[in-house]
Amino acid sequence: MRPRPWPEPDPVIAAAIRSMYRGKRQPPLAVRVRDELGELFADAEFAAAFGAQGKPGWSPGRLALITVLQRVENLTDRQAAETVRTDLGWKYALGLSLEDPGFDSSVLSEFRSRVVAHGLEEKALDLLLVRLSGKGLIGAGGKQRTDSTHVIAAIRDLNHLELAGECVRAALEAISAAAPDWVARVLEVPGWAGRYRARADSWRLPASQAKREQLAIAYGTDAYALVEAVYAPFSPAWLRNLPAVQALRVMLVQNYIRVPGKGGREVVRRRRPLEDGGEGLPPARHRLTSPYDIDARWAAKGEDLYWNGYKVHISETCHTAAAAGAGAAPGQNIQDGRQVQQVGEVGEVQAPPVPPNLITNVATTDATVPDNQMTTAIHRAMARRGLLPAEHYMDAGYPCAEVLVASREEFGVRLVAPVLLDHSPQARAAGGYDRTAFTIDWDKRQVTCPQGHTSSSWSPCRQRGKDAIVVMFPATACKPCPVRPACTSGKRERRQLTVHPQPLQQALDAARAEQTSRDWLDKYKIRAGVEGTLRQAIAVTGLRRARYRGLPKVHLEHIYSAVALNLIRLDAWWNGHPLDRTRTSHLARLELAEVALAA
Repeated sequence: MRPRPWPEPDPVIAAAIRSMYRGKRQPPLAVRVRDELGELFADAEFAAAFGAQGKPGWSPGRLALITVLQRVENLTDRQAAETVRTDLGWKYALGLSLEDPGFDSSVLSEFRSRVVAHGLEEKALDLLLVRLSGKGLIGAGGKQRTDSTHVIAAIRDLNHLELAGECVRAALEAISAAAPDWVARVLEVPGWAGRYRARADSWRLPASQAKREQLAIAYGTDAYALVEAVYAPFSPAWLRNLPAVQALRVMLVQNYIRVPGKGGREVVRRRRPLEDGGEGLPPARHRLTSPYDIDARWAAKGEDLYWNGYKVHISETCHTAAAAGAGAAPGQNIQDGRQVQQVGEVGEVQAPPVPPNLITNVATTDATVPDNQMTTAIHRAMARRGLLPAEHYMDAGYPCAEVLVASREEFGVRLVAPVLLDHSPQARAAGGYDRTAFTIDWDKRQVTCPQGHTSSSWSPCRQRGKDAIVVMFPATACKPCPVRPACTSGKRERRQLTVHPQPLQQALDAARAEQTSRDWLDKYKIRAGVEGTLRQAIAVTGLRRARYRGLPKVHLEHIYSAVALNLIRLDAWWNGHPLDRTRTSHLARLELAEVALAA
């Protein structure tokens, strides 16, 4: 691939489009993007993913734009390739002639694979944000908001028994395709053809528990036999590196063990949970759910949501309704295709509308990663692009004491998010003495209780991998205390208090106190708008269900979906019809009510 500038739009196509969209009719998004942003994705930016020798290939920059337009219209690869051949707007945007035959749809799949293999998943979003920064539509500071939603993997849901059988079948198929003669020459296990002829989820499993257990042991025995044959000295070493073989090994470790049986022979047995007196199962964040997507994981949220797949975090700029309407004034609208300026009755030109809310970052994880582990990673990605906000609005899943301090000190970002309240028995009792009733003297390393007694010990320690301080009060002061039932109900009959180190505890106390005020609740309403962005991503680009398998490709899909949403919003803004920023969903109003009640 030799990087070349994109050709200018074909004059014949340009004339046809001008004729079709005369007057007040707005041109389609693809045409507007080419007119406003020009050569958005230069070939040179993707050169690292393509070779310098061989048959000439299609322009990777134009393939990137095709992939974005594909997400705008939620098309399959075949539909996108056909649209390149037939749609004048796409030909205009790509600089293709009227007679250009396009390409085979498999080119798009190869392009995605190359981009993922060379770590260029975020290149398209980076290039768009750089271009918009140059136009003054986006920049550091201001306000941004972030939220996450679940993504269902492009695989079938399998139970433990189906997973075991399908892992063996997938490994057999992969080995048979890579070394056709090896299976017949090396493996001689009775019943294999019957057990692995069809997918494990395509036929009804035995209803009897005994027969299901027997089938599970057969799957485990076959898996051990297959792995031992692959790792035998007489087998090709490269067979061990097949992804399906590696998935089979992981499944064996997670679901089976071998124990000594009668006569000294090893017996295959299924792993059982610790609560059932077994050996224990790995945590959900490590458990394989399918041999075809080894990155997907089972996760749950609340009592109603349970899914197998991923989680995506979307961050966007946000502007208050007051800022959006600052230029509103009676009089005439002047439209230039980019913005609407309000002219007052006396002729003065008011400030133009603020730019649309634009997505600045997308992060994709497996389904088990908690939101609070992603806050710092999101800020680092924003810092890399030079787009850190001054205020970052999030829901209660993202902040914790460590994150509040790190965001302020490392990135200069103020988190506006409800932190979890004190759930100690005293705080829940409402009439008890919770942590806020005690005065901490950090210099003297002492705590004073509401009755004026000082602590007797101050012990720094580690709890659940984090620094903490355990404070104890003397029994001589607590036992005769008249308000002891409101302070502690412990068997030791004296109060114990656990606090964070000073910067963390002070940040947490300040956040808890602030979020109880009406001003904070009114300010926090702006976060609700990000739910509309998630809804738009799901409705327009099909974000809820992954198209591809594996975390890198799913993240690539999310990046191009974000670019598509940005172009949709920019197109509406260029046409003088910015999307509504003030809509608040019913779910958002419920969330605000819950925050107010918790406060």
